[in-house]
Amino acid sequence: MAKFLYRLGAVAARRRWVFLAASLAVIAAALIAMLGFAGSFSPGHAIPGSPGQVALQKAEQHFPEEGGIEGDVVFVAPNGSQITDRTVAAQVQAAMKRLQAVEHIAEVSDPLEQVSDDGRVAVGSLAFDLPAGTEVDPAQQETVRAAGAAFGDTGGRVLFGGDAFEEELEPFGIPEIIGLGVALLVLLVTFGSMLAAGIPMLTAALGVGGTAAGTLLLANVFDVSQNALTLALMLGLAVGIDYALLIVSRHRAQLTRGMGVRESIALATATAGSSVMFAGLTVIIALVGLTLAGVPMLTSMGLAAAGAVAIAVVLALTMLPAVLSLAGEKLRPKPDSRAARRILITGTGGAAARWVDLVIKHPRKIVVAVVLGLGLLAVPAVQLQLALNDNGSAAPASEPRQAYDLVAGAFGPGENGKLVVLIEGGSVAEINATARTVIDTITPMPGIAAVNGPLIAADNQAAVVQVVPTTGPREAATSALVAELRTALKPITARSGDYVAVTGLTVVSLDAVDQLNGALLPFTVVVVGLSLLLLLVAFRSWTVPLKATAGFLLSVGAAFGAMVAVFQWGWAADLLGVPLVGPVPSFAPIIVMAVLFGLAMDYEVFLVSAMREHYARHRDATEAIRAGARNSGRVVVAAAVIMVIVFASFLFSHDPNVMPIALALAFGVLIDAFVVRLTLVPAVLKLLGDRAWHLPRWLDRVVPDVDVEGHHLTEPAAPATTREPELVS
Repeated sequence: MAKFLYRLGAVAARRRWVFLAASLAVIAAALIAMLGFAGSFSPGHAIPGSPGQVALQKAEQHFPEEGGIEGDVVFVAPNGSQITDRTVAAQVQAAMKRLQAVEHIAEVSDPLEQVSDDGRVAVGSLAFDLPAGTEVDPAQQETVRAAGAAFGDTGGRVLFGGDAFEEELEPFGIPEIIGLGVALLVLLVTFGSMLAAGIPMLTAALGVGGTAAGTLLLANVFDVSQNALTLALMLGLAVGIDYALLIVSRHRAQLTRGMGVRESIALATATAGSSVMFAGLTVIIALVGLTLAGVPMLTSMGLAAAGAVAIAVVLALTMLPAVLSLAGEKLRPKPDSRAARRILITGTGGAAARWVDLVIKHPRKIVVAVVLGLGLLAVPAVQLQLALNDNGSAAPASEPRQAYDLVAGAFGPGENGKLVVLIEGGSVAEINATARTVIDTITPMPGIAAVNGPLIAADNQAAVVQVVPTTGPREAATSALVAELRTALKPITARSGDYVAVTGLTVVSLDAVDQLNGALLPFTVVVVGLSLLLLLVAFRSWTVPLKATAGFLLSVGAAFGAMVAVFQWGWAADLLGVPLVGPVPSFAPIIVMAVLFGLAMDYEVFLVSAMREHYARHRDATEAIRAGARNSGRVVVAAAVIMVIVFASFLFSHDPNVMPIALALAFGVLIDAFVVRLTLVPAVLKLLGDRAWHLPRWLDRVVPDVDVEGHHLTEPAAPATTREPELVS
């Protein structure tokens, strides 16, 4: 591989204008196409074939008027008045007439039929004639709000909520821009050169531009979650900067030692580029593994993020060498500069190398302290609770959240998560009899606030019974109630022969939670197994992959612990602007595990490949640890700091689906880079000695030698005696 990448880097440096033009043309074409043909995101968490989804599709066939997207309109009477007062009631009815006339609103319900016990709040529904699974666009939402706004002119309040009015947050905003600015400062401190610092930012920005364009274009063909774009942008920025940082750092070090520009580019692409290739493949494997869960939303998130990483790798190995060639001698540190002295004084290697030198003096104590400390940080993860977010998780100041809270306060938390029992039978009499049995069976059950119905379908082949729980849709008690209902309904199905099933959007979401929970273990086994094989090939050692995986498990445990402490226990929740303390999104753990595993392997590859390179040449295990820290420690520190900054910036997006993931990734990377890779890994390698790099003879014959470190390359050319022209193609 190193030889291939060497040739690729050499060609890109020599044909820089061709590579630059080709890269920019592809990205520009994608962006232009996006402007004219961008698709829309797919809402919902449905899993095809799940019991709740199958029953919901049957219900939509029998009740087509209920199959579209629905919203709620909540009326609050003026102070000192009640909704049922003649004047107020007339204003409510006038508002509903105006809403009925709005385009795409097919049906409205009378809010005066659902009034709170204190007479202050009434709730009506708005049925849109849009296909199920689509969204009400912002312009349509504003038209609806304008139609109902007159009710508020006399002191009352009208709020819109429900699925049709879910809060839509921008995937990229001011906090993320600030984060990029801080990342640029870190690069500037690392390189001591604005040009060198700007190159990784440039390639990363182009990469995420291509990622955004590709994701939005594919949304025309596939179901793509909005969170898929956010995750892809977050990860694409982080790895795009880090991968370029690794190659640029290697290139500048070689230039400082006198190597010619084009030779240095080729060699940096071969050595650091090999690390980038393996690191990227590991992340991609982990992200593609998310498809194993069988959840369309999670599949779109995993594939979009994997695409972002793939683009970052391709640009780092093709466009970046061309940019480095274009920069030419301007990237060579001046002989008397601080950057040059830092590179040439290899005996110290900076704070990271000094820290590693201290660690390997007390390896046993370090291993025990790190394992115990990270185990303690992981303790909160034992209480991890999962749910899917809804409007109750939105920012407290948002209209959908206020409508949600008003409904819950006036009618009980279960009003926001009604369940439906569907009965299919052969005749109306048979359906009515089965429905009566269902009502008699479930009404006395604990956890049920009300049972309404039955409502017979127009085709006389089905009926629905509405069930209002006493708890909200994100509470564990509601999930338990659904399981109890399914158990209670089985004998009715067996006796009557009718189809009887519990469904509704809440049930569909709970089925998705169960599916995600069940997928976590097989996902972990498959992805970790494939990545272990990749690391085995990369380092030709069986102990290094095992050590890397064990370190990852400690890191992910600490990340889960932080997620629980902040989002479930409420530690620092106000400081971070957490909109709701409670269960974390059910897809967060598996995404965090996938991304963090890939990134942990990134740092393992970055750091250990430098150690392996030294050991392959000199066969000194202890000195290899020191050499790896000297050569890559500073880069790993800078890369980790940048990634923490990028992830932390998304923590302030106030998106309840993104915030837990951003926190867990920021904290997980912090722990993995500084506590595991720069502390635990050197200590374990010191204890293992030469055994760390041993591969059994029988395995050595089977495992291919891909030469990640580039030690099979011919000796590089002698140091340049003359400066190369900077702008000659």
